[in-house]
Amino acid sequence: LTVSVFQETVTNTEEELTETPASLKREARLRKFRELHFKRNEAQKLNFKEVVEEDKRRKLPSNWESKKARLEWEVAEDQKKKECADRGEDYNRVKLLEITARDAALWERKKKKKNPDTGFAGYAEAQFRQYQRLTKQIRPDMESYDKQREDCGEDFYPTSNTLIHGTHVPTKEGIDRMVEDVEKQIEKRSKYSRRRAYNDDSDIDYINERNAKFNKKAERFYGKYTAEIKQNLERGTAV
Repeated sequence: LTVSVFQETVTNTEEELTETPASLKREARLRKFRELHFKRNEAQKLNFKEVVEEDKRRKLPSNWESKKARLEWEVAEDQKKKECADRGEDYNRVKLLEITARDAALWERKKKKKNPDTGFAGYAEAQFRQYQRLTKQIRPDMESYDKQREDCGEDFYPTSNTLIHGTHVPTKEGIDRMVEDVEKQIEKRSKYSRRRAYNDDSDIDYINERNAKFNKKAERFYGKYTAEIKQNLERGTAV
């Protein structure tokens, strides 16, 4: 009996030893499967979230990023202004202290390139540039606006039956400002290069406009060296 019990115990032990590696492998595979299943669910959630965010970005305006950056910058500027006001400091001076020499030089170059004076290119462009310049100088004067509204009464808001021609009287400041602007225009116009008038008495030594420009350029550089030769030729032809 003792021998049979011992043999049975040895048999059970051998079976447990043979089954243990297989069960461990199975548990490892199940654990790995659960991990992969969890990662797949996480990837699906992240992918769905990214798709929703991409759809939101697609529905936004094309310049939304620049607008957002601009709004954030304005909020930060307002916060800095409040902090400087609480400390009793001048915000413009504090801001200038934070600007580096490199940034200042860069801004100066951008300012020069922003509105370059290209001169006269056409009447339409010149008129548009003058319009832009004049509109930038306009500053609303609420006191004169209120005074004019009181003086005009109901005619301040004209209708099709309202006659307002000749009722406006310009102020002395407005007239002086207009005169000053006209004088600046005349001074600036005098500096423009005008087309030279044709001289009938000048010698014709060219065959077309391009040749005339070339001859003038050659005369400017080599005229003093060829003046004597030219005079001898002219005297010879005169004889």
